Amino acid sequence: MIPACLTVLAKAPVAGLAKTRLMPALGAEGAARLAERLLAHTMAQAAEAGFVRLRLLGAPDCRHPALARHAGVAELGVQCEGDLGARMHRALHEGLGLQPAALIIGTDAPALDAARLRAAALALQDHDAVLIPALDGGYALIGLSARVGEVPASLFADMVWSTATVMAQTRERLRALGLHWAELEPVADIDEPADLARLPAGWLA
Repeated sequence: MIPACLTVLAKAPVAGLAKTRLMPALGAEGAARLAERLLAHTMAQAAEAGFVRLRLLGAPDCRHPALARHAGVAELGVQCEGDLGARMHRALHEGLGLQPAALIIGTDAPALDAARLRAAALALQDHDAVLIPALDGGYALIGLSARVGEVPASLFADMVWSTATVMAQTRERLRALGLHWAELEPVADIDEPADLARLPAGWLA
């Protein structure tokens, strides 16, 4: 087992609330179905990776069946209030309270398979932080080692999320903090209609 805590942040796959930027291509129901498939895939890979602690934090809660069904393999919880940065900061803080390394992912990057998750955790043995960039300029995974002490709020505060500059700004903030980080191969996020071409074959059949 990997001595780390992996937290998955997920939104309940409700039509009209999940993957709304894909609705022009898939409709509200189709976008929700894809969100549910992405969630199931992410949780399967996370479980296969073999972390000592696996957490699934839902929004607005974990009562939706697509989230609740993972109670057997993950610790279920609710995301805190605030923007994405506040929720990630809190999740990493909690994760480092459970294990000597903590990582966070969403459910938008199907290329984040068990092998990549294990590689990211391994990188934290020699680095303060690890990131897997996204092809759109953001990142699909961030992790910190307990060596950093308190989770730096400056990594997440006042960030304009879902923009092409998130990864570049995060690098600048890591440098300013004097942290040493590793970056793995970039992966695709499935956020916009053009991203659907990067889905595994047959996912939209």
